[in-house]
Amino acid sequence: MMSISPVKPIGRRIVLVACAVCLPILAARAQPDPLPSWNDGATKQAIVAFVKDTTTAGSPNFVPEPERIVTFDQDGTLWVEKPMYSQVIYSLDRVPAVVKAKPELANVEPFKTVMSGDREAMARLSMDDLEKILAATLSGMSVEEFRAEATKWLDSARDPRWKRPYTELAYQPMLEVLRYFRANGYKTYIVTGGGQDFVRVYAERVYGIPPEQVVGTAGATKYGYGKDGKPFLTKEPKLLLNDDKAGKPEGIHLMIGRRPVAAFGNSIGDREMLEYTKAGSGARLSMIVLHDDAAREYAYGPAQGLPDSKVGTFSQALYDEAKKQAWVVISMKNDWKRIFTFD
Repeated sequence: MMSISPVKPIGRRIVLVACAVCLPILAARAQPDPLPSWNDGATKQAIVAFVKDTTTAGSPNFVPEPERIVTFDQDGTLWVEKPMYSQVIYSLDRVPAVVKAKPELANVEPFKTVMSGDREAMARLSMDDLEKILAATLSGMSVEEFRAEATKWLDSARDPRWKRPYTELAYQPMLEVLRYFRANGYKTYIVTGGGQDFVRVYAERVYGIPPEQVVGTAGATKYGYGKDGKPFLTKEPKLLLNDDKAGKPEGIHLMIGRRPVAAFGNSIGDREMLEYTKAGSGARLSMIVLHDDAAREYAYGPAQGLPDSKVGTFSQALYDEAKKQAWVVISMKNDWKRIFTFD
């Protein structure tokens, strides 16, 4: 009969050494990917490396939590801006109500063109024309009335291409970036050329960003009393802050009071914000989205030979500056696995 030698027990020391080696590896593998909608590559790694570098105690680039500020442009950076900014579409849709209240505007341009319903003619309206429409449709009411009107429109309006509410056209990869920064002690701010009051209506619901962390183009308000004696604010057609181009760093200083450590944009309107962010001391991250995916979203520039665009212009000069200043260019086509939550 063959005898079987007893198996020698594994030493406690060996077990402990094996655990010390294996557990960190298993923990790393179990760690969920904070940016699952991003393709693996240099762009995704730049974000992860920056966050780790600035939030790890003992790192030479460690940023104290109160100073962890990251700013995001909205249109074209956080959600779709084509074929026209959503706020402009809202204002065009509001023109009939304004004309009804002020019939004399029916034969006055650019209101006459809008009332004609001619989409091609409306597409040719100048920036001055659009500013007149914005001033007329975004003022003359209480802030509560404006919020109610904007909310009603956002709930009912649909994008012409995807037939979905505009609030569903936020970019899934950027929503992940917002959450990732916040999970690591950063405050996320929207810094937009769009109307501050308009964006504040939905920013918390769509992006998780409260209204007090929205910096945008701002109009004046006037304090008054209703017939019931209760105080209220009326929106006035007077510009206080044009939060575009140089107005962005100016607005950041006015409303936030700290230079961002990181900033994200997509057009010539964001150049100064990205420059301002990158010029600070210590580790800095400036990133800019290039719309180069006509199949899944839109392709426009005219940087890198892409079609020219009046909306969200990304010029070749801006692209060249991004490369020279070591900003990270995000290729929508190459860096994003998916565009929207419904993909």
